[in-house]
Amino acid sequence: MNSEQKPDNHHIFNPEEITQPAKRGAWKWMLPLSVVLSVVVFAAWHFGWHAKAVTTGVVIFATISHVFAWVVGLIALIPIIGPLIVKVLSIGIIWLLNAIGYLVSYVAIKRGYSKDVLTYRAVTIALITGIVIGYILCSLIS
Repeated sequence: MNSEQKPDNHHIFNPEEITQPAKRGAWKWMLPLSVVLSVVVFAAWHFGWHAKAVTTGVVIFATISHVFAWVVGLIALIPIIGPLIVKVLSIGIIWLLNAIGYLVSYVAIKRGYSKDVLTYRAVTIALITGIVIGYILCSLIS
């Protein structure tokens, strides 16, 4: 490619796709799904179903259907205590992602992908550093 030619990346950063307005009426789907998941959890507790299997199924379904994010958003709307609960929930997810990254790195190094692991870990460290810096700046600004 010549220095005069630029790659055609307009489809990657399409402003219309990045800045889509919030979808209204999501509660029409999320509320019944939340109720169904709550009923499943209650039924599992009441009938003594295998707790790990039910928990895994509910968490996977709630994550895929975005019910988990919707419920966390509702919790964040509670004044004073809501944002604190969301922070506690999100810190655990960041630790889990970092732990999975270390496990994947260990397996990849054993298989001979050490150069790829260095790149991957550098991106992960940059992401976590960015999250921490953003959290600190947000705390200082507000």
